[in-house]
Amino acid sequence: MSSIAWAASDTWVLTKRNLTIWARVPAYLVFTVVQPTIFTLLFRYVFGGAIPTKGFPGGYVDYLLPGVIGQTAAFATMGTAIALAIEAQKGVIDRLRVMPIARSAVLTGRLAADGIRMLITVLVIVGVGYAVGFRFHNGVGSAVAMIVLAEAFGLTLCVVSLFIGLALRQEEAVQAFGMIWLFPLTFVSSAFVPVATMPGWLRAFAVNQPITHVINALRSLALGTPMGDNLWLSLVWMLGALAVFMPLAVRVYKRVS
Repeated sequence: MSSIAWAASDTWVLTKRNLTIWARVPAYLVFTVVQPTIFTLLFRYVFGGAIPTKGFPGGYVDYLLPGVIGQTAAFATMGTAIALAIEAQKGVIDRLRVMPIARSAVLTGRLAADGIRMLITVLVIVGVGYAVGFRFHNGVGSAVAMIVLAEAFGLTLCVVSLFIGLALRQEEAVQAFGMIWLFPLTFVSSAFVPVATMPGWLRAFAVNQPITHVINALRSLALGTPMGDNLWLSLVWMLGALAVFMPLAVRVYKRVS
């Protein structure tokens, strides 16, 4: 087999391994599916009536769902960091690296499995959204593009999580650090409330951070609202994150022992 086919075959084997672990651990299911469902229902029926959103055909639920999808893609990456930290701590990565497999398959298999897990979760949230009144208003093509963009955003953050998990190598530290950087970025954004309602000093941060651009682009694709600069800024942010964190993740992976 050629080296590319060999790496692809090993990646698929490790992808199935990671998916099997996910299927057998109920905590993964709770974190990746139940939590965003709770967020959707909570904001839809508890906070939604108090948050003004004008110009959206279905009201607040149409504003909400793209934000929940963006948040779900971001939070799902914590599973990547936690799983790698556990495997690094227990020596599983060391055992995989001494096996006759492509060394890249450990990372690419993790990314592929988490991408599949993330896609399933996003589709579940879209289904929950439809059950509570959300609708796409910009055609099937734009709806598919929104899901693709959410998947690309999530995989980009998975690369960041690869580095975090392998660098920290402790489940508790990864969980604590994930809360520190993911929660502010997702909640201080346009995910759940319009940034115009925020104080000026906070609005300046919310408007110019990457998650706001991604969620605004998701919302524009789903609802047909003006895109502005959000799509290309989202792509620039994602490419920049990949350029920085992919080499860092590979470097720290080589040093795991």
